[in-house]
Amino acid sequence: MTAAPIIDTARLRLRPHRVEDFGPYAALFASERARFMGGPLSRRQAWQVFAADSGQWALMGFGAWGVERREDGVAVGQVALNKPDHFPERELGWLVFDGHEGRGYATEAAEAARDHAFGALGFDTLVSYVSPENRRSVALAERLGARPDATADRPDEGDLVYRHPRPEAAA
Repeated sequence: MTAAPIIDTARLRLRPHRVEDFGPYAALFASERARFMGGPLSRRQAWQVFAADSGQWALMGFGAWGVERREDGVAVGQVALNKPDHFPERELGWLVFDGHEGRGYATEAAEAARDHAFGALGFDTLVSYVSPENRRSVALAERLGARPDATADRPDEGDLVYRHPRPEAAA
């Protein structure tokens, strides 16, 4: 069994999810913001997604991290390296819990996860699947240096595929 490693950034800690993370996770997935992530979802459905995100570590050797602020331990979101069965490629995904948007947490966490994927995990490619209506995630993918790949397979026909460069190329 592989556990999520702990990764510290300047302001954040990427760590294994805790059951306490589920409350804000479920709230996000019950909200209108979840329309970009297959929602809104019932609490029961959100639990299944949360458990799958967390369980990928044991099954795949990568998965989701809970993201917390180092200064006070408050959970602010999730960043994940995903590859559920229906995804054509490994994906870098992110979400920010209500009340923590607009502070750069997703960018900081996604950079750390991307660097871990290409470094310690040895990934040779990484994409993000983004709803074209989700302008904030499109902007984040572009800030990370990812570029659209119109030829890539996608899990959902309407998604955009952003291909991430290796960290040294993104700098």
